[in-house]
Amino acid sequence: MSFRRVVTGKNAAGKSVVVSDGTSPREMALKHTPGFVSAPIWMAAGTPSLAANGKDPMSVAGASLLPAPGGSAFLVVTFPPDSVMMSPDFDPAKAGPEHVAAAPGIAETFEMENPGMHTTPTVDYGVVLDGEIWLELDDGETVHLRQHDTFVQQGARHGWRNKGSRPATLAFVLMGAKAA
Repeated sequence: MSFRRVVTGKNAAGKSVVVSDGTSPREMALKHTPGFVSAPIWMAAGTPSLAANGKDPMSVAGASLLPAPGGSAFLVVTFPPDSVMMSPDFDPAKAGPEHVAAAPGIAETFEMENPGMHTTPTVDYGVVLDGEIWLELDDGETVHLRQHDTFVQQGARHGWRNKGSRPATLAFVLMGAKAA
């Protein structure tokens, strides 16, 4: 699956123009987690500027996707069914480095002793675009989210579980937050 990204801006004369139309240079379909797609769409290190500088913040491979306080990141992620990770063919040793490459900064927050669970210093706005997914919180509490459901994560420890039989696609906006 590929996600089209249209970026607009202004030309030297101040007219609206399409700056880029296509996939994000950081979009990645994971080979060792079939069905998992990470599509980082855009980032801002701090308060964005409307000045067109011609630089695509997603063109820097390997740069952290975890925004600092005041920064933001827009991601689209497709989660395969959990059965993919339960398959005898699934190799966590091969999948792990791919996840780090697909989501640098975020993947490092994942807990090794509790696969998928993590905490980021961000406020996340999200929507389920397609499919269904379960948001897992502390003590095993889960919230079943369906297509078009929205959520706001406020630095809470969580994990995403796809207990369904088909992929689930979610859009996230991560806002870097100050520690409480």
